[in-house]
Amino acid sequence: MTAPLAQQPVIPEFERGSECIRENRQFCLDWFVDNFDRVFAPRLVEHIELTAIAVGIGFAISFAAALIAYSQGWFETPFAIFAAFLYTIPSLAFFQLMVPITGLSVTSAEIALVSYTLLILFRNTLTGLREVPEDARVAARAMGLTPRQVLRRVELPLALPAIVAGIRIATVTTISLATVAAFIGVGGLGQPIFNAIQSGFKTEFVAAGLLAVALALVADALLVLLQRILTPWARAQRA
Repeated sequence: MTAPLAQQPVIPEFERGSECIRENRQFCLDWFVDNFDRVFAPRLVEHIELTAIAVGIGFAISFAAALIAYSQGWFETPFAIFAAFLYTIPSLAFFQLMVPITGLSVTSAEIALVSYTLLILFRNTLTGLREVPEDARVAARAMGLTPRQVLRRVELPLALPAIVAGIRIATVTTISLATVAAFIGVGGLGQPIFNAIQSGFKTEFVAAGLLAVALALVADALLVLLQRILTPWARAQRA
C-alpha cells in the first residue's frame, strides 16, 4: 500500500538523475559529488567556524581559570562545580534555553558550545601544571627565575602535552555537538542532517554525518601534529 503523499520522502531531483537517486539508496556518490559545492561546502565552513570560535573562547576562559586555581587553590572547586553543571545540561535543552535570551543566532549556539568545553580544558590545564616535576621547579628557582618566569619557561612548556590533550578532546566534542546547533538554525553540517531527516533523502544524511566524522578526525590529527612540533623533548624521551 502506498504511503500518503505527505509521508513520502521529498528526494532532490526525484525522477531525474541516476537510478541510485530515484530509488533513494543509502548513499549516491554522484549526487554527493554534483552537490558538494552547493550543499555541503558552505556548511562545512560554518561548522569549522562554530568549532574554532567555541574552542578558542573556551580555552581562553579555562586557561585563565586554571592559572587562578593553580595559584589560589580555593578557586578550583567553585569553578569546577560551575563547569560540571554546564556540562551536564543536555545539548538540545541548552540551545533551546538560550533562544529566549539571545534569539535564534550564532551567539546562542556559541554560548552553549563554549560551556561544554570549560570543564575539559580547565581540568587538563590544571592537571598538567600540577604534574610538573618538583625537581624542575627547584632547579628553575635555583637559577634565579622569578615565579612568573618559572611558570612561563618551565611549568607551561612541561604542561603542554596535557593542555593539548584537553584541546583535542574539546575540539572533537564540539564538532559533534555543533551538528545539534542546526536545531536553532545556525547552519553547520547539522543543517543537511536536519534537512535529510525531514525529506527522507538518505544520501544527504549519510554524507553530512561522514563529513562531520572526517572533520573530527582531521582536526584531531592536526592537533597531534601540533603537539609533536611544540614538544620535541617528548619525542626524544620516547626515542
